[in-house]
Amino acid sequence: MIPLLDLKAQYATIKDEVLAAVQEVLESQHFILGPRVEELEKTIAGSCGVKYGVGVASGTDALLLSLRAAGVGPGDEVITSTFSFFSTAGAVWNAGAQPVFVDIDPRTYNLDQREVEKAVTKKTKALIPVHLFGQCAEMDPLRDLALYKKLTVIEDAAQAVGAKYKNRMAGSLGHIGCFSFYPTKNLGGTGDGGMVVTDDEKLGEAVRMLRVHGSRTKYYHELVGTNSRLDALQAAVLLVKWKHLDEWAEARRKNAAFYDAAFKGSEVKTPYAELYNYHVYNQYVIRTPDREAVMERLKKEEIGYEVYYPLPLHLQRCFADLGGKMGDFPESETAAKEVLAIPVYPELTDEQKEKVVRTVKGEAVYRPAGP
Repeated sequence: MIPLLDLKAQYATIKDEVLAAVQEVLESQHFILGPRVEELEKTIAGSCGVKYGVGVASGTDALLLSLRAAGVGPGDEVITSTFSFFSTAGAVWNAGAQPVFVDIDPRTYNLDQREVEKAVTKKTKALIPVHLFGQCAEMDPLRDLALYKKLTVIEDAAQAVGAKYKNRMAGSLGHIGCFSFYPTKNLGGTGDGGMVVTDDEKLGEAVRMLRVHGSRTKYYHELVGTNSRLDALQAAVLLVKWKHLDEWAEARRKNAAFYDAAFKGSEVKTPYAELYNYHVYNQYVIRTPDREAVMERLKKEEIGYEVYYPLPLHLQRCFADLGGKMGDFPESETAAKEVLAIPVYPELTDEQKEKVVRTVKGEAVYRPAGP
C-alpha cells in the first residue's frame, strides 16, 4: 500500500524530538498561548520577513480574523478563486461579506489576475489570492491593482508555507498572510492550528485581540472577538517540524521532478511551475481526461489519491443564492473534472514512485515472484 500521505513515516524520523518537546510542555502545564506559541510566531514571521505573527486555532480562523481585522463586513465584496478549499469563501461569508468568484489560470490553478480586474466593483474591499497546491499566485499584478483600488490583499497561503514568489516568501506578498497547520500540510501539527503574519502593526494587533474575545487586557474588551488561540502543544510540535521543513520541501521537489520526467511524452499533464516560483508541492496534481480509469487503477493497486477539488465553489449548494451556474468559470469547471493528486511526500522510495507512475500510465506493475 502507498498512501497519499504517510504521516507515520514522517513521525518515525522525528519521534524522539516530538516526544521531548511535548514532555516539556506537559511539565510546564502551560497549554494556552505562552512561550512556545510566541517562539513559533517569531520564527514564522521572521522567516517570512515580516514583523508580526499571530497563532490562531486554524487556517480557517486565520482567514476569518484577517478579514475582520481589515474591516471587511456586511455590504462588502471579496474577490477570490472559485477553485479552492471551502474555507477560502466560507470565511468571507462568515465575516458577513459576499464572495465574488473568478476563474483560474489553467496552468497553475491560481487566480487569473486578468479576471480579477474585471470583477472589481465599488463594493470590493479585499482580494484573497490562493497559493494553491504549494505555488504562489501571480502577485505583482494583484498588488498593483490593490494599490490602485485601495484594496486589502489577504493571502490564503494554507498550502504554501515555505513557497516563494520572485524570492519573496508566501505570507509576505500581501497586506496579511494566512497559514494552516492542519496535519496534512507540509508543516502540519497534531491537530488544528493556524497563523496570521503581517508587517502591518494595526492588522496584527487587531488579529491578536480578536483571537482572545477582542481584548488586550483580560476582562476588558475593545472588540467582539472569539476564542481562537493556538495551543502550546501544537506550537511545540510545529517548532520541531519547522527545523526539517526545508529538507522536506526539497525532497518533495525532487519527487516532483521524478514524476515530471517519468510522465514526459505521455497524455498525463504534469504541474506547471513558473521559473521564478519556488513550488513546495503540498500536493502533486496531475491532469488527465481519463481520470476515472486512472483512479480505478490506483485503487486496485492500493495507491492513495485525492481530487482537489471536485466541485468549484460557485456551484456549491450553500452559495446558490449568489447565482453561480455551470459555464460561468470554464477553466475551473474543466479542472474539477480532470485533476488528481498522487503521492509526493518526502519519504517515498524510488520503487514506490515507479509503481505510481506505471499505474497512472496503465502499464504493467512489476510484482516479485512468490516463494
